[in-house]
Amino acid sequence: MVGAAGLSPGPGAAGLSPDPGAADQVTAAPRRVVSMNLCTDQLAMLVAGTGQLLSISDLSRDPRSSAMVDAAAAYPTHHGRAEEIYLMQPDLVIAGSFTARASVDMLKRLGIPVAVFDPADSLTDVADRLKQMGEVLHQQDRAETLIAQFEARLATFQTEIASHPRAAIYHANGYTAGDKTLASQILTTAGLANIAGEVGFSDAGFLPLEVLAMAQPDTVITSRPYPGGSRSEEIMEHPVIETLRRARPEAAMTDSDWVCGTPYVLQAIDDMVDLRRDLQGATR
Repeated sequence: MVGAAGLSPGPGAAGLSPDPGAADQVTAAPRRVVSMNLCTDQLAMLVAGTGQLLSISDLSRDPRSSAMVDAAAAYPTHHGRAEEIYLMQPDLVIAGSFTARASVDMLKRLGIPVAVFDPADSLTDVADRLKQMGEVLHQQDRAETLIAQFEARLATFQTEIASHPRAAIYHANGYTAGDKTLASQILTTAGLANIAGEVGFSDAGFLPLEVLAMAQPDTVITSRPYPGGSRSEEIMEHPVIETLRRARPEAAMTDSDWVCGTPYVLQAIDDMVDLRRDLQGATR
């Protein structure tokens, strides 16, 4: 599958720094790799060699979270339990730093090498994560090719923009993304100004609706609601949000391309460029 970012998964059956000691335990290219994290699933699918990736997490098939649902359909999935992963007899497990610690710790105690990857907090981290995944899987050439493609496409967004509409990211419970986040860099690369810095958020946090209303952004970007009712998501349908959005609601939303530090963030930037142009057209 070739995604919107112009990148295809590796030729497998279809903040990433290895845990200390993992590299010493895996000196040859691992042949039976299991990924336990949504973001490492996607990085591994992009980088892994033929038959190298044995299983990925069940979240990789959830279109609300995963940008690589079609590619994920070619791999067996698991539910993150140490018992089921151990029975697969992997020679390497890849986990995120927030992956269920009990399962990760148990696998380590059972003698299975585990590489733990940090989440990406910036666009620079995307290339770093690809490089480190290439090192973990011994697929450095594949990773370098993907990095070159990613950086070349990212460079096309580096143009002078006359005006920068002000945007707020506002998710369930009023959760917002500050300046030092990947989501904020997606906005700024697309030519939008994230108001979080104006109101004191450098990292992620909860932005009171009253503060958002006083800030008067040019648009509000919300997440796509999950099916069914949720009190935490009701705030995204508040009349204040509808008044401030000032753009097509379907355009001002985050989706699976925003979740992980992979090359698919390029599609998220593309979407935000379209949103910026809509806003600029509306103010002419």
